[in-house]
Amino acid sequence: MCGIVGILGDHEVAPQLVEALKRLEYRGYDSAGIATVNHGRLDRRRAVGKLVNLSDLLVHEPLAGKAGIGHTRWATHGAATVTNAHPHRAGRVAVVHNGIIENFKDLREDLAASGYKPESQTDTETIALLACRFLDQGCDPRTAAARTLDRLHGAFALCLLFEGEEDLLIAARKGSPLAIGHGSGEMYVGSDAIALAPLTDRVTYLDEGDRAEITRAGAVIYDAAGRLANRAETRIQIDAVRVEKGGYRHFMQKEIAEQPVVLADALRHYLSPDRTALRLPENLDFTGVSRLILVACGTANLACQVAKYWFEQIAGLPCEVDIASEYRYRDPVIDPASWAIFVSQSGETADTLAALRHVQDHVAKVVAVVNVPTSSIAREAGLMLPILAGVEIGVASTKAFTNQLLVLALMALKAGVDRGRLDPGTLAAHLGALGSLPGLMNHALGLDDQIRDLARELSKARDVLFLGRGPMYPLAMEGALKLKEISYIHAEGYASGELKHGPIALIDAAVPVVVLAPRDALFDKTVSNMQEVMARHGKVVLLSDAKGVAEAGDGVWRHLTLPDVPPLLAPILYALPAQLLAYHTAVAKGTDVDQPRNLAKSVTVE
Repeated sequence: MCGIVGILGDHEVAPQLVEALKRLEYRGYDSAGIATVNHGRLDRRRAVGKLVNLSDLLVHEPLAGKAGIGHTRWATHGAATVTNAHPHRAGRVAVVHNGIIENFKDLREDLAASGYKPESQTDTETIALLACRFLDQGCDPRTAAARTLDRLHGAFALCLLFEGEEDLLIAARKGSPLAIGHGSGEMYVGSDAIALAPLTDRVTYLDEGDRAEITRAGAVIYDAAGRLANRAETRIQIDAVRVEKGGYRHFMQKEIAEQPVVLADALRHYLSPDRTALRLPENLDFTGVSRLILVACGTANLACQVAKYWFEQIAGLPCEVDIASEYRYRDPVIDPASWAIFVSQSGETADTLAALRHVQDHVAKVVAVVNVPTSSIAREAGLMLPILAGVEIGVASTKAFTNQLLVLALMALKAGVDRGRLDPGTLAAHLGALGSLPGLMNHALGLDDQIRDLARELSKARDVLFLGRGPMYPLAMEGALKLKEISYIHAEGYASGELKHGPIALIDAAVPVVVLAPRDALFDKTVSNMQEVMARHGKVVLLSDAKGVAEAGDGVWRHLTLPDVPPLLAPILYALPAQLLAYHTAVAKGTDVDQPRNLAKSVTVE
């Protein structure tokens, strides 16, 4: 969630720190700050709100120095105030921190008894106070940092900067991601590679429990047991163009538009050149698998809900879907012949990673479906399938969702083949249909003007319902999630057949009802549900194909006509107009589309 940057450079680092923090804005934040050491003196600047406020402060109160740390904070302990903003300082040490220190209350009481009293409400300040006490007891900075880390319980990524030390950063991770960047006579620390991309393409990812002592000469890394650890240096390949808006008003708008391209990239990766055969890992063999357990959070969880239909209908493979934050705590009964599939855009989602660690010794195989191949979930799974969506900056996931659906669909097809449920001809037909999907997505994007006009009306609503049947039911929940995330309109997604079991009580002339209904085997039943809405003066927005729109009859308030599409592809295709509907509604309301309030892109705390 929070963004961490550290630089040991040859030039003034304040501008570089702020620029790197800008590249981490997509993670979500409510305050920001930097600290530097200049001629041995430690100083800091902090501001609430957007980074422009910090930049303005630095104009009036410049901060010199060639060694520094920076942070964008997403409030956990304590409100978004300057006092609670990072970096936190105590005496000769400053710290930036992502995560939660679970034992901070006990540590705070112990420190207060020794005269080290906090100024903020945060758990993070406890880290600085601990290190300060060890320094006051005569420890050198490296020892003080190591002893401080030994006292911390919880999940964290952090970076420490010391007064009088212009060639030293201490970085550590436990549960939250952190990377070290290598330059020529310069060194860097970042929450992820995006922050470091303009500075270097040489990165070392810290493993769980690692502590790094960083100077301009390099990094000395110790593992969780305190032993020297050589971590591999890798070259990162981040397409800088995809990290810029490229003429679009918002990153979300750009990422919606990129979906035909990135999905085509994934198809080229996972299908043979003639699109007649799957190219999935050889050890992805579903023969003998008793059950699938799909675990994820938020939008990724809704992708799993769609995939449940595919795995069961195509492959006859029993499948359960769990919310990652609940999975460990319900004490699940796990069949050792089952597989667990974990889906995450960032690959660092704390709840999903914790669920993976909980289950990994109890199932036959752990599979990760992620967008970041170097992430913690990718590294800790037995098998990793990248979704190849490219960097996604907008907090509301769009292209990652559709590429997650694609990879899960391909896995379901492979399961159907392995379990004898799909013959070669049927498989070839499915793969041929998938090959046409980028073109169909371009057609859906062509509805942009219609959707913009509809969104102006939708933006006036206080409540919106989304309905769908079969695999379109999870997509209805996803459409509602997108709308509430970025427009702040209350929205809920329901299975169409559940309408009369409660939600119909909400229907009146002020409530738009978005119905996702391709002309399929369930369409007639969905039309009946629509009639129930219209009989109560509800405003139906129908998303269907030409036959569906024609058969729906009179009374529909608005309709969007999508191309005909096989049932397997419908959830992927219909995701685009649902995303555009949320996007244009948020724009009409004037909300912050890319960084909606209270949300973070990568949720690295439980």
